[in-house]
Amino acid sequence: MTIAVVGAGLGGLALARVLHVNGIDAVVYERESSRDARGQGGMLDIHSGQQALREAGLIDQFSAIARGEGQDMRLLEPDGTLLLHEDTPEDAPLDRPEVDRADLRNLLLDSLPEDVVRWGHAFASAGGGLLHFASGSSAAYDLLVGADGAQSRVRALLTDARPAHIGQNVVEIGIPDIDRTHPDLAAMVGRGNYWVLGDGLSLAAQRNGDGRVRIGISFYNTAEDWFATSGIPFDDPPAARARLIDLLPGWDSRFTTLIAACDDTVVPRSITTLPAGLTWPSKPDVTLLGDAAHLMPPVGEGANMALLDGAVLGLALAAHPDDFPAAVREYEGEMFERTGAAARMSARIQEMLTSPDASRRVLEFFRPGTHRR
Repeated sequence: MTIAVVGAGLGGLALARVLHVNGIDAVVYERESSRDARGQGGMLDIHSGQQALREAGLIDQFSAIARGEGQDMRLLEPDGTLLLHEDTPEDAPLDRPEVDRADLRNLLLDSLPEDVVRWGHAFASAGGGLLHFASGSSAAYDLLVGADGAQSRVRALLTDARPAHIGQNVVEIGIPDIDRTHPDLAAMVGRGNYWVLGDGLSLAAQRNGDGRVRIGISFYNTAEDWFATSGIPFDDPPAARARLIDLLPGWDSRFTTLIAACDDTVVPRSITTLPAGLTWPSKPDVTLLGDAAHLMPPVGEGANMALLDGAVLGLALAAHPDDFPAAVREYEGEMFERTGAAARMSARIQEMLTSPDASRRVLEFFRPGTHRR
């Protein structure tokens, strides 16, 4: 029987890999033309998702590319007050290491036979055991797995739920090769995460494996159309940086200097989520995983849940190779419970970030014994 996976993200590739390890073939259809067609984003905090990599037989390779020092944390207030400075000992276990998303995706891609991923196949529709692509071609399936992310088109086969804006808008900027170009700022940011929390605002800087520091400036409690009224001229990067600095009145000059040093990549992102605890009646020939099933606030759970989804579904299919409907029901029962809990926890963290005393609440959250993300 044919297993078709739509989307070559982390979850879809984890599923294909676990199936491959268990001697089951699958085909992954990806709309992008190649693995390098676009950037894959920044660093990921991989914790519970490591279990999926064990099931995939890739934990040793993961440990080789993971950055333990990425667990370092510096938490500050807008006036420059340092609230928390945690450096990870060199011999610390890789409980929550950071890894470059592109490196992790490449690890999964390289673990699969070359013909598993079919590039340049944009999903158009499905039904009656046939997948239809935007090119006009089609392919048969016995089980269709929607792993096509936040804007999933497969999702509509199971539920009318759609992502909704949560009042957070983010501007992404960054400094390439920071150790060479701005060594003083590199020392300030450190090896891992550098986080400034103010009233309704945050600045999160993160060291990437390629030497770039990615910075996200979040504006909480803002409308979905906020970018249109923000006065940020995204087509004029120098002016956009100046406007971002204007939107942080009273912030310490160290933080505004960080913004001024960024290059001309200025990207707006509106944050949306699916309802926490979303479920649907099980169907025998289609299911979802990752953001397609449970899009959450970006607080560190999404990638881990996607990896686990892929592994759990793969193991269920391996346990029921001749009964896909039973495997889907088993997977969805586990997935709904696990990801529902993760979504509710993520929503609580999101609420904490939007509160007037966000920095103090986050400090308490990160104190030893009360943590973890």
